[in-house]
Amino acid sequence: MAKIAFYDTRSYDKEAFTSKNEGFGFEIDYFDFKLNEKTAFSSKGFDAVCVFVNDVVNAPVISILKDCGIKIILLRCAGFNNVDLDAAKKADIKVVRVPAYSPHAVAEHSAALLLSLTRHIPQAYMRTRTGNFNIEGLTGRDLYGLTAGVFGTGKIGRCMAEILNGFGMKVICYDPFPDNVWAEQNGFSYVDVERIFRESDVLTFHCPLTDENHHIVNKDNLKLMKKDGIIINTSRGALIDTKALVYALKHKQIGGAALDVYEEESAFFFKDCSAEVIADDVLARLLTFPNVLITGHQAFLTTTALSNIAEVTLNNFKSFLEGQNIALL
Repeated sequence: MAKIAFYDTRSYDKEAFTSKNEGFGFEIDYFDFKLNEKTAFSSKGFDAVCVFVNDVVNAPVISILKDCGIKIILLRCAGFNNVDLDAAKKADIKVVRVPAYSPHAVAEHSAALLLSLTRHIPQAYMRTRTGNFNIEGLTGRDLYGLTAGVFGTGKIGRCMAEILNGFGMKVICYDPFPDNVWAEQNGFSYVDVERIFRESDVLTFHCPLTDENHHIVNKDNLKLMKKDGIIINTSRGALIDTKALVYALKHKQIGGAALDVYEEESAFFFKDCSAEVIADDVLARLLTFPNVLITGHQAFLTTTALSNIAEVTLNNFKSFLEGQNIALL
């Protein structure tokens, strides 16, 4: 029986994969610790490792995985910036991912963040929970008629663009590989990077992290934004130079930000830090702004998405074992 070592396990992972695995019959050992150089030897005796966004799959880890007999790395996510693909290729270890699970899940969470931020929902909720029904300081603004910039028009970006269009917003887009047919059908237009920063009232990011877009939200591009412009990021934390974002918020260069990701999130996200002092001064500063909303990388977290992720991941492994053609990274 083929065996999978499953890292950084949460209860929702185990529930979804255990349910789907009834149709596959693999042996899965669920580990709550992350894969890294210290834990990689735990893969001995397995055929595959299944990893998530904050597992470390660099060259030293891949060397250990090869020595342990691992044949394939199963990413249960779309992003793969945490994997050294060159090292994996040299080690003859295959790498597969889940390129699409539920684009609606991430897009809908992005829209929820936008509405929550612009209408001050967290502050209103905290007030009414304590019996305070005063609405002073909770003035929002209509999204209708504003310009939404969608940075990245893959499946998630297209879903988000259509949601924002449904709000009555004008949609402009940026993507190095534009989908002009889709844009024309929906009345959207593609613009360059400078224009999308300059013209957007709401700028939302839906793209993988690459060398080209690392810290695309930086001090220079933030200066281009409208004073009341809002940034939404549910993609990858390192799209944003967070220190530059803090500076822009502090000096009121932009109107706010809603983030489901953070470039140094691996030290904090997916665990309870409520009884600890947050030693990351940048994250701690972000949490003090009333016009910043942060969730802990949960945009993917719906029953539909988890089910799709489990099915695609296990199917990838099944196809690999059967020698079928699969989309390798």
